[in-house]
This record gives sequence, C-alpha cells and structure tokens, in this order.
Amino acid sequence: MGKVVAFRTTARRDESWAVVATTGRETRIASIYPTRAAAEADCEWRSRQVAAYRNFLERNAVAIPHYSIRPYRRADLPRAWRPLPALGFLHGRC
Repeated sequence: MGKVVAFRTTARRDESWAVVATTGRETRIASIYPTRAAAEADCEWRSRQVAAYRNFLERNAVAIPHYSIRPYRRADLPRAWRPLPALGFLHGRC
C-alpha cells in the first residue's frame, strides 16, 4: 500500500495581501504584498507616517486615512493601478 502524504496548507498563488487606505467612503489599494507579514509592516509604517502629520492634516481639514490589510487577488486590480505613496492623498491621489 502507498504512503499517506500530508500537504501543508498554503495560500493560493493568485491571492496576495493588500494594504488598503480608507478615507471617508473612498477606499484605495495602497500596495500589494505576497505575505501578510510584509503587508502588516507596510501598514504600520503608513500609519506612523500619517500619525506624524496628523496635526498638519487636521489644521488643513484633510481627511485622515485609515490603513488596514486584507487578502486580495491580483486579478481584481484595475489595469491602471499604481502603488499609493503613504502621504499621496496630499497630492490628490487618494
């Protein structure tokens, strides 16, 4: 009789982790990463950048983005998608 081989559970190849920027009702994909750990690190970095400029944003009545992560498939990205700089919303890119 043959051996029973146990396979490790792996993520689907077409699924990645996205850092999502939410400002009010608008949601944009800020960046895509192959691992959750990389996405979490980028999400933390973006949140620190926003925290550093929080007073400036509040004084100028700019909506403060909230960053989070979620699974995302590359096939669902728009064709013209480009990564969003951490403070890209200051230039009207969010």
